[in-house]
Amino acid sequence: MSRRRTSRSPRSTGLSQRPFGEVHNPLRPVELISADQVETIHHMSLKILRDIGLKVESAVARDLFKQIGAEVDPDNHRVRLDPALVEEMLTGLPAEFTIHARNPEKTVTVGGNSLTFATVCGPSFVSDLDRGRRAGTLEDVRDFVKLSASLNIFHHEGGAGCEPLELPPETRHLDMMLAQVTLCDKGWQPCWMNTAARARDCIEMARIALGTDAEGLRARPGILGGVNTNSPLLFDDGQAEAVIEFARAGQPVHITPFTLAGAMAPATIGGALVQQNAEALAGIVLGQATERGAPVFYGHFTSNVDMRTGSPAFGTPEYAKSVIVSGQMARRYGIPVRSSNTTASACVDLQAAYESDMSIGACIQGHINVMMHAGGWLEGGLTCSFEKLILDAELLQMQAAFLDPLDLSDDAVGFDAIQEVGPAGHFFGTAHTLARYETAFYNPILSDWRNFETWRDDGAKTATQRANAIWKKLLAEYQKPPIDPAVEEELEAYVARRKEEISRTGV
Repeated sequence: MSRRRTSRSPRSTGLSQRPFGEVHNPLRPVELISADQVETIHHMSLKILRDIGLKVESAVARDLFKQIGAEVDPDNHRVRLDPALVEEMLTGLPAEFTIHARNPEKTVTVGGNSLTFATVCGPSFVSDLDRGRRAGTLEDVRDFVKLSASLNIFHHEGGAGCEPLELPPETRHLDMMLAQVTLCDKGWQPCWMNTAARARDCIEMARIALGTDAEGLRARPGILGGVNTNSPLLFDDGQAEAVIEFARAGQPVHITPFTLAGAMAPATIGGALVQQNAEALAGIVLGQATERGAPVFYGHFTSNVDMRTGSPAFGTPEYAKSVIVSGQMARRYGIPVRSSNTTASACVDLQAAYESDMSIGACIQGHINVMMHAGGWLEGGLTCSFEKLILDAELLQMQAAFLDPLDLSDDAVGFDAIQEVGPAGHFFGTAHTLARYETAFYNPILSDWRNFETWRDDGAKTATQRANAIWKKLLAEYQKPPIDPAVEEELEAYVARRKEEISRTGV
């Protein structure tokens, strides 16, 4: 079922948006492989961890692995995990957790049959119809976060859209997070989780934004983190130590190997999934070695490359299969799972639509709990697109409406209306219809259902052109969510202080 909750500060945008609310998936999860095959992936993963192991560059992480009984080679930094140790560390993992938003009415639960839609994270470039593809700027970051705040279907500000490449790389994460926590009142995920210091910045800014202390944040998590292993079979020091920082602070973090079949993994989806599973389990074990019971969960990002060019391919049948099998593996371990809405298309076109629809459909079928890059992802994740954000909002809103429960109450069925109309009549003028005509059916954000002549006479605008007008309208009508001035001042002071520290010390 889908529970809806109205925002504390509703805004009228003129768009047909669903109210902000948690989405729950009533469908049975699709099982693409058998229970025996799930166990095959599991045991092959354990064999990799025992016989091959992972290279772990962080001395801190290697020490934690050693403390729980892993075999650690001090010369080549190889960590090998005994299957019994892995099995033991996989017990007691949280099956669900709550991400507390700055606006309490936008707090969401992750796990079970819940679906959390988060906007795109990580691109260096940004695009729109007016200015084309270009390097991301802080202005683009701020505009994208404002749109994330304005579109109800997105539960989570997923990563500030793009990187502001005009800013120093050592400190730009601070400006990105400041935009996320002040211009949006939803939960959020930091884009930069590649050093322990940056992970601590995320944690501290979440603490300030929620007006709490370290123990309060541990009890009521306020951010969702994510790290990628360096496939194949490598955990660099920054990513490993980001996991450690989040586990110590009690903040949820997903472990997401980037296993592209044919490049960073075997040239089969089966082989890539086995490798993904091994790397994900190693990261989960690291989180548990840091803090037993820490909310560390399963991440999926297995796809394939175009074997003619070496370019990543997304939204493919292989990608969809790997999404669904990853959901099966996460359920095997009793933990939430993260995947993505993806496309390799270079522009907002038919390819972008059908590859994203393939990805989103697989996430629904596979009971994915956190859909990252759900809005705005383009060009294999290199570009953040304002028009694609609107297209994705439509796709997601349609899926959410599809998952709404069917009302078969006496009032909804309308026996009296059927009796009133009788044979060969129509229902346009009945009291039953008049009471429902504004809310009976899904109202689109982007789709144009008018007849050809009306559409043509109104400029014959394509969906991409209409999306361009919609995001501009949303920005023009954006109202900053309320924030305590003292909290905003403290966040700004923290950012200024950290910039000075990083400039002085490099950390």
